[in-house]
Formats: sequence, structure tokens, C-alpha cells
Amino acid sequence: MLELSGVHAHYGHIEALKGVSLSLRRGEIVTIIGANGAGKTTLLMTICGNPRASAGRIVLDGEDITALPTYEIVRRGVAHAPEGRRIFPRMTVLENLQMGAVANGERHFAEDVEKVFTLFPRLRERAHQRGGTLSGGEQQMLCIARALMARPKLLLLDEPSLGLAPMLVRQIFQSIREINRTQGLSILLVEQNAFQALRIAHRAYVLATGNVVMEGTGRELLANPEIRAAYLEGGH
Repeated sequence: MLELSGVHAHYGHIEALKGVSLSLRRGEIVTIIGANGAGKTTLLMTICGNPRASAGRIVLDGEDITALPTYEIVRRGVAHAPEGRRIFPRMTVLENLQMGAVANGERHFAEDVEKVFTLFPRLRERAHQRGGTLSGGEQQMLCIARALMARPKLLLLDEPSLGLAPMLVRQIFQSIREINRTQGLSILLVEQNAFQALRIAHRAYVLATGNVVMEGTGRELLANPEIRAAYLEGGH
């Protein structure tokens, strides 16, 4: 459903993506791993149209979306849960969820709120609490829930485990797997925690200095000695 072919992206004169090609099939979890500065966040932002790809093509469900503005890409079913959560801190949990539902016209708001509260019961307890007063783990749950309120067909997740305690990390990854299993939602996941990300991925790509340098199934990359040495803390 998503195909990137030779995609380049720049920040001024700095080339952040250098001809990235990858694909994601409907219903898959595809993980992107790589070191800091590899271009992982830029890749997700380029899919969303900011920055705009300077060369190459991005195709979603057969439509070339490379030159579309971000709001049109969102309307076509792409939702982004960005790095650093970026919730609205002065708004309540419910108000944050309302913002997520804007792209969908809020037609199914009550139904979708119930779905995300079932997925993240802690948010139900915090429904009328301001987002800025939530814990880091609760804010991450809200960030993902807000993205789901748009009823996307493609969910982009950028570092969902960043800064979380190990118990919460496991909970977040269980939730990602549950979203994929129960909703059939296609997920493109950027994650520093390579072990957890590869465990749940159907397929994965390794990004280094703006280039795809390796790809395979999640299991294949977990078992790869180079990947284990570089990204899995010596294989542990």
C-alpha cells in the first residue's frame, strides 16, 4: 500500500535522505532501525510532506502523493504519532482526542473514543485531565490514541518507547501489536529499541546516513550478527 522509490530529502543544503526505496504491504508492521542521525524521523516526515521529497516518488494505494500538501496526505489516511509525543498540554485527554478526529469529521467520535479507551484504559481514567499533567507513558498512549482517532489506514510511529520505563515499553509494544492484529492497521515504526521493534515487525529496514543498507524479516534481522552487534547491545 506504500511504496517509496529513490526518495531524496533535504534540509537546506544538507541531504538527509539519499535515494530511499522501501515498501509496506497492507496489514504489515514494518520497522525502520538505525543510529541517531540516520534519517529515520526525516523519512516519516517526508512521507507526510514536510519536508517535501526533492526527488523520487511516494505512492500510497496507487496514488502518487509526493507533491501533495500534508493536510491532503492526512485526508488520504496517513496518521503520524511524532517523536516527543507533541500532545496539546493545556487540553484535556478528550480534547486531544477531538483534535485527532478532525480529519475524520468526528462522525464516529463516541465509537472511536471507546475503542482507544479500551486499548488504553489509563486514558479513560484521565479523560478530563490536562495532557501536560500526564506521565510520560500516559502522554505516549495519548499520542498514539490521538492518531488513531483519524481512522487511518497507515499509522506512522516515531520512537514510541523513547524515555519510558521498561514496563511501559513492553506495554506500548503490546498495544502496537494489538492495534495491528485487531484492526489490520498498517504500521511504519521508527524505533531505537531495535530488539522490541524487530520482535513485532513483519519486515524491517536498516537506515544508515540516509540510505537503506539492509532489509529482511524481523526474525532475520534479529538473528543477523551484524545487527545484533550494532543495535542489540552485543546481542543481549
